[in-house]
Amino acid sequence: MVCAYPITPQTPIVEYIAEFIARGEMKSKYLTIEGEHSAMMATVAAASTGVRTFTATSSQGLSYMQEGLFYAAGSRLPIVMAVVNRSMGPPWTILTGHDDSIAQRDTGWMQVYCGSGQEILDTIIQAYRIAEDERVLIPIMVCFEGFVTSHCYEEVVIPDEEEVEEYLPPYRPAYKLDVEDPLILTTFAPPAHWMGYKKKHDEAMEAAKKVIMEAEEEFAERFGRRHGGLLQAYHCEDAEAVILTMGNLASTTRLVVEKLRREGFHLGLVKLRSFRPFPASELRELLGKVKAVGVLERNYSVGGFGGAVYHELRSALYGLNGPRILGFIAGMGGKDVTPSEIEAVAKKTLRAASGERIEGEVEWLLGGMA
Repeated sequence: MVCAYPITPQTPIVEYIAEFIARGEMKSKYLTIEGEHSAMMATVAAASTGVRTFTATSSQGLSYMQEGLFYAAGSRLPIVMAVVNRSMGPPWTILTGHDDSIAQRDTGWMQVYCGSGQEILDTIIQAYRIAEDERVLIPIMVCFEGFVTSHCYEEVVIPDEEEVEEYLPPYRPAYKLDVEDPLILTTFAPPAHWMGYKKKHDEAMEAAKKVIMEAEEEFAERFGRRHGGLLQAYHCEDAEAVILTMGNLASTTRLVVEKLRREGFHLGLVKLRSFRPFPASELRELLGKVKAVGVLERNYSVGGFGGAVYHELRSALYGLNGPRILGFIAGMGGKDVTPSEIEAVAKKTLRAASGERIEGEVEWLLGGMA
């Protein structure tokens, strides 16, 4: 069941799906909705009957869904939603930024960030496998940047339907709304039980880390492609400094890392794919001996001194004799992040790794860096 409302830059996704269904190429029901809040609640209703569901949104539309996001997650429904990231207004923009999805990090959804068309396609397939696992049963957002990813054409390998069906068997939930076998879902919970439900939810989110890695491994065996699971490390074995980022910024950062390594710098890259669940223990193990980490991200927590990933990483590494952590805010509202800017980020992080005193742990990339 697809329940959707169009919003830029997500609109082409649900338009193409509507065409697939109209031409008989996709076996699904399609429900056009009057707004994003209703789109999410209709998706929740459909998922409660035990069918697979999909929806997509962006920016203000995702914000409008917020009540439904809590409802879907608290009901433990394995909904898959594409979030085409667009910065929140005002001032108004239709261009990219992660501030829309990051703002929903506490609603209880998984969030995976992708950087290419192939990664998006493969992750959508894996997302159903992950969310429907009985150890998880949590909805998932597959996030990717508006326009710079969503509206750029590239060749992708589309797996055969039969191969996908082998990887993704039919969803058979243990409990669902059924007139032949009535039950109540999402009932009132007294105080003695309410927090217990939330703790179970948190335990499932932690269990999702293992399931994400299992789904990735089997996908790689069947289809020959890997995207990193929770995170993707590049040249971190001997790195003194590491740049950590999400989404398509990792592609440009990788080119910068390659350039600086040819010049003799011990620099690495971590592409963070899973923001929820946050791979805290995995990052502790990976970055424990690194001297400095520069977090390059497309969001900012207003009044909180830095972006959300910067804060999450500091929390994950707290108590360790670990790296100096620097924050860099970039690419919000669709602003380009150039290789020269990323190189400046990398060199500042390398200076911090060498022990140089660095003024300002959080910096905005507004059009040039010292």
